[in-house]
Amino acid sequence: MAAKKQILLRISSLVLLCINAAGALSAGIGFILYPDGSKLGMNTTILRHSPFNDFLLPGILLFVCNGLFSLLCLILLLIKKDNAWLFVRAQGFILTGWISIQVLMLQTLNLLHLVFMFTGLWLLFTARQFMHTSKKTS
Repeated sequence: MAAKKQILLRISSLVLLCINAAGALSAGIGFILYPDGSKLGMNTTILRHSPFNDFLLPGILLFVCNGLFSLLCLILLLIKKDNAWLFVRAQGFILTGWISIQVLMLQTLNLLHLVFMFTGLWLLFTARQFMHTSKKTS
C-alpha cells in the first residue's frame, strides 16, 4: 500500500475513532446519569419495541463498548502498537453490530444511524487494508 494512502487511512481512522469515542462517552454518561433520556432530549417511549424500560443499561454498554473501546483503539493507533488494527477491526464490528441492533430494536432509521454505520464499515475497511498489507510484508 502506498505510503500516502496509508497515512490517509490511518488519519481517517483516528478521526472517526475520536468522534465515536467522544460521542459515545458523552451520550453514555448522559444516559447513565439520566436514564429517562431527558438530558439528551429523548424519552423512553422510543424504547417501546426494545427489551429496555430506560436508558441505563444501553448507556452503560454505549459508554464501555463504543466509548472506552474506541478510546483504547485510538491510543493503540497513536502509539503504533503492532496489534492496533485488530482492535480497530473489533471496534468496526462492534459499531456496525450496535447500529444494526439499535435500528432493529427501535424500529427506526435516521441519519445518525447511517453515519455511524458508515463509520463502522470504514473502520473495518481500513483495518483490513492494514492487516492485509502487514501479512504481505511479513
